[in-house]
Amino acid sequence: MSPFATESCPLGVCDGSGWILDDDTNTARPCECRASRINRRASRRIGSGIPRRFRGVSFDRKPICDLDPMVLRQVRDFITDLDRNLDRGRGFWFYGDVGTGKTSLAMLISSAAIDAGRSVAIYSVPQLLADIKATYEDGAGSSYLELFRRLSRVDLLHLDDLGAEKRTEWVLEQLYAIVNERWQDQRSIVVTTNLKDRDQLRQQLGERTVSRLSEMCATIPIMGPDLRTPFVDWSERPDDRVGLRAVSGD
Repeated sequence: MSPFATESCPLGVCDGSGWILDDDTNTARPCECRASRINRRASRRIGSGIPRRFRGVSFDRKPICDLDPMVLRQVRDFITDLDRNLDRGRGFWFYGDVGTGKTSLAMLISSAAIDAGRSVAIYSVPQLLADIKATYEDGAGSSYLELFRRLSRVDLLHLDDLGAEKRTEWVLEQLYAIVNERWQDQRSIVVTTNLKDRDQLRQQLGERTVSRLSEMCATIPIMGPDLRTPFVDWSERPDDRVGLRAVSGD
């Protein structure tokens, strides 16, 4: 049975199986929807996917709509020509202050790639390293090799919070191996980091990794105040809570 049997064709061409049957010749050919649906399924098997907080991220919603219009123009242009940019291995490296919208921008690009039927792996770097270490516990080298192949071949690799990891020789080699493989294969990367100084980046990530990322990615500074909304504990502000109920109609 086809893995797509329970899905409908997004193009309205095939019967949902990913294949178009020709009764006259008794043959089948792949529908155009097949590759994109395979990529979407591959994306679900690697990385975290789009986290709940970032589902529905768009140019019209905060914090993105409040960011520098020049930055938004570059990201919008990239998404407009998404397939060609991914095919050429182009990406972004967003760096700057905490809470300025770097991750939201990166998630916007990843979300657009998933919607376009491209395979995407989204990782915080500490989680990525934890997943790599977990493959060692399986006692089978094939487990690590399979993860490395997926990280190397996915259409877009999204690495969030690069530089937050503890620096060790092992960490440097893992990051270099992944970045170098994608650099050689011209596969896209989107990176976010709070590290702003290039010497700091070289010290944390290694000269070879920074050099390759610099060639692969447009480097975009995102500076400014922390845009995250502070948490409000309504249990400690009863007057405000009552006012909120009155306004909301509860």
